[in-house]
Amino acid sequence: MGMMRYKGYTGSVEYSEDDNCLFGKVQGLDKRTCILYEGNTVDELKTDFENAIDSYLESCKERGVVPRQPYSGTLNIRISPEIHSKIAMLAQEAGTTINGYIKKALEEQLKLAHR
Repeated sequence: MGMMRYKGYTGSVEYSEDDNCLFGKVQGLDKRTCILYEGNTVDELKTDFENAIDSYLESCKERGVVPRQPYSGTLNIRISPEIHSKIAMLAQEAGTTINGYIKKALEEQLKLAHR
C-alpha cells in the first residue's frame, strides 16, 4: 500500500482488481469522518484525493465546524505506578528515554502483528 500527502492529511493508495481502479481512504481520522477517493490512473487518484480534502475542508468551513485532524502522534496512556517504574528503569538501562523505550516497544509489537 502506498501513501499520498496533502495539507497535512495522509491517504492510502490501493488497487481493486474487481473494479480495475485505484482507490484510497484518508488515514488517521476518527470513525465518524471518512474521506474516500478513486481514479483510473495515479494522476486521477491524486487529483481526486486532493479534491476530496479540499471539499471536506470547505464543507467544514461552510458549516462552521472545526475539521477533524489526523492523529498527532501524541498519545497519553494510563498505567500503574509499578509498570511506570519498571519502564523507567528499563529505559535507563537501555540508555534512552521512557518515550523512546515505549516507542520502540510499540514499533516492535506492530512488526510482529504484521507477520
